[in-house]
Parts: sequence; structure tokens; C-alpha cells
Amino acid sequence: MNNIRLQIPAQADFIDVVRLCLYGIASKVGFTYEEIEDMKVAVAEACNNAVLHAYPDQNDGVIDIRFDCDATSIKVVVKDYGVTFNHINALQEAAPLQGVQARELQAGGLGIYLMQALMDEVSVQSDQGTQVTLTKYKGD
Repeated sequence: MNNIRLQIPAQADFIDVVRLCLYGIASKVGFTYEEIEDMKVAVAEACNNAVLHAYPDQNDGVIDIRFDCDATSIKVVVKDYGVTFNHINALQEAAPLQGVQARELQAGGLGIYLMQALMDEVSVQSDQGTQVTLTKYKGD
């Protein structure tokens, strides 16, 4: 298994760096264009959550990203060291979305729902910061 690490400032301008890195790694593993695009959206959402919520009163926060990949899958771990949140409550507030009008949607928790829709496995740990682990398996 290959392991690639990246650390970025917790600023929105640097999320594109993560997306580009993911594209390069996922291409080497052999994921399809559609799979890569789904992963880019999910990983960007995890990073965006860290930028927006982990460091509300700081400008010096960081986000650690780790890419673990092999011939059949890629796992992306997004870790911040800022303010934690209750991800279980956020998930409950986001679902179910069937039959809900766009004007009725709540902002909180939709990112996690989106990540779950685009990735094969999603886990969140919220102690000493927040760690989101996103896993995608190659479709053959």
C-alpha cells in the first residue's frame, strides 16, 4: 500500500491543491474519470468543512491529508485539529432528503450526506479535532 501525505493551511485557496493531488494519485491507481470526479467533490467537502468550522477564530490552522492507495482502492483521511462537532447530530439533521424542497434544506450536515453518497465508506471521528476517512473502491 502506498501512503502519500499532504499538509495545507486551513484556507479555502488550498483545497484545489488537494483536489489536484487526488486526481494524480487516483489516475495512477486506475480509477475512471467519473470515480475521480466523485472523489474530488467528497474530499473537497471534507476539507471545506475543516476550513469553515474547525478554526473559526484562527488564521494559522492546518489540515493534514493522507492518501492510502493500492491496486483496488483509495482511502483519503482529512484531519484537522480545531473545534470538534457532533457528526451524528449533523447526519440526523441532513436525512432523509427524499421529498424535501430545496428551500427547506438545512446547511448543517449536507456535506456528510454528500460524502456518503459519493464514496463507498465514510467514517468521522470527532475527538481532538475532526478526522474524516473516505474510501472508494475501483469499479471493474
